[in-house]
Amino acid sequence: MDQSVLDAQIRWPDVPAAYGWLSLSARGEWRLHPLGDAHSGGLGQGISNVQILSFIGRNYACEPNGEWFFQNGPQRVYVRLDAAPFVLRADPTLGTLVSHNGQTVEHVTQWLMDDDGQLYAKTNLGAARIDDRDLGLLASQLITSDSLNLLEALEQSDLSQTPASGLRFSDPTKVFAALAQPASFLIVQSQDLPDILHFVANPTSPSTH
Repeated sequence: MDQSVLDAQIRWPDVPAAYGWLSLSARGEWRLHPLGDAHSGGLGQGISNVQILSFIGRNYACEPNGEWFFQNGPQRVYVRLDAAPFVLRADPTLGTLVSHNGQTVEHVTQWLMDDDGQLYAKTNLGAARIDDRDLGLLASQLITSDSLNLLEALEQSDLSQTPASGLRFSDPTKVFAALAQPASFLIVQSQDLPDILHFVANPTSPSTH
């Protein structure tokens, strides 16, 4: 976190946390909720200011219980997650995946696909979803233990069954060289993802419990 944010927490330690004011979309877009309606599914407003987006991204963290927040100076602003704590895009230049807040993925320990066909990953950053705009690219590059790419494997398998025990990148152009190590693969129900990946999708104030 920024040093100014850490200093502010020390100077003003008792600022109440905010709920319902910020969300992260399934495509990694921060959205502000001036009406405080994030917890009830409000769409919110996109944020276009580059400095603000960078500030949020640098000061984004999680509680041990899986609640994610933006530390806005002395105030903790909890975030509704529409997909996962991180949303990943492919970066062929770096040969890896990059998160919505500009962090580089160094390794993936497990791949997961939900019943809607969306791809998730356990990474060194935390739980993440692949941006659906890059899903086709990754699925064509991920190879199962049966030497099929993920698209081919899913075509030959019922989605209620796991088509292979693991996935790895097999890319002769080395686009994903940084993610060369194989990882396990699991098909899950979308409603089970927060429990499996240990995150709270929609944090609410303790006073409402």
